[in-house]
Parts: sequence; C-alpha cells; structure tokens
Amino acid sequence: MQTATVTMELPARKAPPAPRNGVDTPALMETIFGVVANQPSLAKFQFRAKNKWLTGTHSRTSMTTFAGAGGEHAHKMEYTADGDHPAVLCGADQGPTPVEWVLHALATCLTAGIANIAAARGVTLHRVESSVEGDIDLQGILGLSKTVRNGYQNIRIKFEIAGDAPPEKLREIVEQSRARSAVYDILTNGVPVAVEVKPSR
Repeated sequence: MQTATVTMELPARKAPPAPRNGVDTPALMETIFGVVANQPSLAKFQFRAKNKWLTGTHSRTSMTTFAGAGGEHAHKMEYTADGDHPAVLCGADQGPTPVEWVLHALATCLTAGIANIAAARGVTLHRVESSVEGDIDLQGILGLSKTVRNGYQNIRIKFEIAGDAPPEKLREIVEQSRARSAVYDILTNGVPVAVEVKPSR
C-alpha cells in the first residue's frame, strides 16, 4: 500500500502596488501589514504643539517633536503656524483665524488619505482639489447668546478629483478617506480636552 504525501503551500503574499501619486506604496503596505498589524503598540502616537502669545490676538504655534512607533521623533525642521483675527474682528490679521486652521486640518487630512488610498488601490491621481466652508455665528463666542454654540454650526467640503479610474471608484476613494480620517473623526465625534493652568511670572 502506497502512502501519498501532500505538501501544503501557503498562498503567496500579494505584491504591493508600485509607488504612485508620490506615495511609497510598498513602504506604506509594509508598515500597515508587516509591522503595525503584528505590533499594535507601534500604532500609538502622541503629537505635540507649543503656542506662544505675541500681541493682541496674534500667537504662534511650533511643532517639532512627536512620539510614536516605539520612540521619539522630530520633524526635519521646526514648523510654525501663526493665528490671528482679521481687522474686522479687532485683530491685526497676522495669520488665519483658529477656526480657519480647523478647515485646513480637515482638508489636508482627507487629501492625504485620498492620495494613500488611491496609491494602494492602483489608481493614479491627476488632480485633487477641495473647497471647505464653515458657518459660525459669533454671538456665541461674544457672549451675546446662550443658545448659539461657540463653534461651527455646519462644515461643508467639496472635492474635485480626476484620475485613471471611473468616477464611482474615485468617489469610493474619497469615502474611504472620510471613513478613516483622524480630523473628520475629531470634528464629528469630539474628544475630551483637559485644560490645565500654570501661573508663571
């Protein structure tokens, strides 16, 4: 009686798409599936910002270091962002308003996601542009109304996107970016914010 030998072969791991849209797709896929999936603790990050008042309603934020992937890191240079109020709001207009920076954060977060997701799905992008609008009633922050909220009442973002894929696939890429956007999540679900005051001389 002969005994048959059966050799089981695991399916070959699918090769990642080639770099596309300025995204190092192989590195992206290796980071997600080869590193973080096996060591979830590496996914924990802490981002930091330091702000300094300059004068009036003008202040400047610097962003240099952050923690994540099991260690401390620093950007290749210190990045700064100024915030102010326009003259009509009694400022000197030395930078965008804080609420405009929120719109910037949403647009850049979603756009980064679109580039990554398109690259991972083998789609070459030709153009991605967005316009963001936020409606706010200043009666809230000016203390003139107890029923008007301080922040945005509505935010709308419209994308114009072109690439070598059917319109429906491009819409799916934008939707997937929305579904995985950190800034969209912060804006729509909220996050606990602790405020600590340390008087100094």
